[in-house]
Amino acid sequence: MPPNSQPGLSVATRGRILFGGDYNPEQWPEETWPEDVRLMKDAGVNSVTLGVFSWAKLEPSPGAREFGWLDRLMDLMHDNGIGVVLATPTSSPPPWLGRLHPESLPRDEDGRTEWWGGRQHFSHSSAAYRRYAAAITEDLAARYGSHPALTMWHINNEYCTFDWGDEAATRFRHWLQAKYGTLDELNSAWGTAFWSQGYGDWNEVLPPRHAHYMKNPGQVLDFKRFTSDMLLECYIAERDIVRRHTPGQVPVTTNFMPLWVGQDAWRWVEEEDVVSVDIYPDPRDPLGAQQGALVQDMTRSQARGPWMLMEQAAGPVNWRGVNHPKPRGLNRLWSLQAVARGADAVCYFQWRQSRQGAEKFHSGMLSHAGEQGRTYQEVKQLGAELARISEEVTDSHSGSDIAILHDWHSWWAGAHEGRLSTQVDYPQVLTAWHRALWQAHLTTDFAHPEHDLTAYRMVVVPQLYALTDAAVDNLLAYVSGGGTLACGFLTGVADEDDRVRPGGMDPRLRELFGIRTLHEWWPLDPEETAQTDGFRGTLWSEEIEAGEDATAEATYKGGELDGMPAVLRRGSAWYVSTLPEAEALRDLLAQVAADAGARPVLDRLPDQVEAVRRGDLLFVLNHGRESVTVELPGSHHDLLTGTTVQGGLTLGRYDVAVLR
Repeated sequence: MPPNSQPGLSVATRGRILFGGDYNPEQWPEETWPEDVRLMKDAGVNSVTLGVFSWAKLEPSPGAREFGWLDRLMDLMHDNGIGVVLATPTSSPPPWLGRLHPESLPRDEDGRTEWWGGRQHFSHSSAAYRRYAAAITEDLAARYGSHPALTMWHINNEYCTFDWGDEAATRFRHWLQAKYGTLDELNSAWGTAFWSQGYGDWNEVLPPRHAHYMKNPGQVLDFKRFTSDMLLECYIAERDIVRRHTPGQVPVTTNFMPLWVGQDAWRWVEEEDVVSVDIYPDPRDPLGAQQGALVQDMTRSQARGPWMLMEQAAGPVNWRGVNHPKPRGLNRLWSLQAVARGADAVCYFQWRQSRQGAEKFHSGMLSHAGEQGRTYQEVKQLGAELARISEEVTDSHSGSDIAILHDWHSWWAGAHEGRLSTQVDYPQVLTAWHRALWQAHLTTDFAHPEHDLTAYRMVVVPQLYALTDAAVDNLLAYVSGGGTLACGFLTGVADEDDRVRPGGMDPRLRELFGIRTLHEWWPLDPEETAQTDGFRGTLWSEEIEAGEDATAEATYKGGELDGMPAVLRRGSAWYVSTLPEAEALRDLLAQVAADAGARPVLDRLPDQVEAVRRGDLLFVLNHGRESVTVELPGSHHDLLTGTTVQGGLTLGRYDVAVLR
């Protein structure tokens, strides 16, 4: 978490839910700006993000500065009561930087250069890039650090750059030297005795570039760690500059992409004042709301409190194969779902839909249809409703009796080329377990496997292939302290260096779950299932011999694993050796949760209805296209409609109630 001396999100919200989005007025004639402000105020917009992709306009040639247009914008926003989240423009360097310093451009694992003409075309390891990024950040912070419109700093945008080039190789070696100290330690950690890969000189060590056959998994794992750390160095360098100009006054953030593979967000949030994320579920996905809930739960847990929805789409995006608009009411529903799960800021990419460029078909709050368009009218309604509930929502917290454990390092280790099944995709497994709890109407937090878990009645481990000794000890201590643990397959297989643990699973975990011997892993083909006496398993199965004090809660039927345990329990520790089909996993986890004393916020909820408590408020959301009636105990006041609700609450399609 950010140090207590640093300002948090509440400094920017000031008792309001922030509502707005990325504003890119440099794409439009200046005569458009007054109209934008008028429509923003009509829609209840109180915050805009400026400057995200403005480097070429701010610095049209090396060392030049063109701040006049931004001066006028900052003043315009302040004069109209709209706060500014001011971005450093460093995610999209101007073409002149790549032309003058080609070493600032990233290279892929085949050595091909990623040229300018898109965005994120920077090498995180480039000295030239870092020097120019620091310079524009310094001048931006010096000029606007005391501007009354400034409410937050936004560093870069969606850090997501890999680089296998020569400067990255040099920094990778330095990073490895700092981690291991000696080549002997590196060779041991990477297991280089296999395939004659032993290193005798640091200059022989490279990023995991294109190879004839499978790459060394230890090398690949460390390269992913290195990438996250190099991007974090870039963030911290710019963060420290803006903090120096606004000490203890203005919070700093950068926006995560949900579950992006290249960024250890648990490490990153320690360096942020505000945790923010971009969420783009597919409107056509029947489980889009659950995907949103997963990201919201993870972000709230990383923030340990209120967080910022930095980007979402008011309508269609433009990067899927088919980009569907949001049906009427869905934007409101998903926005209020984010608030229910802890968001104190609801923002979009972007304010006005672009007429040119790569994202001209990506929606905006003000679409091509203009002021009379459905999108803007729905945005306007949402802005009024957020203002109505802000006072009772902001700074309040959501709690949960259940934690899902997630770790980027384990994900990275388990994704190596030589794994037993490419069908086992960690994010899909994680999503399946979260979905089961969501469909059982159980709210969850996320936690790192080394976090303090004592506050939770139930801890869920969908899959953690690699665990440190500290993480294993933490799980054991949690269960011995009376906690309930439900764990999925392929957990505890390896240590943090991706060495397989003795017996194919850490011996302490085998004892915890009552596994005498893990004889063999049996991955399943894409359409194959493993029948048990209670459900069908997918993706995976295991040949397990149970200990005497373990109970087989489900048993494989037929085939090679006939009669062997599919679900094993020893005390309050459960091990699930396959991925049950969706309904079966939901029912299993609901039963384990009930036994642990974790219950839904409301009983007997219809399938498509979500109920979430935030502070003293109860959010009830209908994700279905048909009206539903929800039974409520006692009397409630709906903040959105101003009406009193007793007994039954009727919600129309995509409708929401916020109840006190």
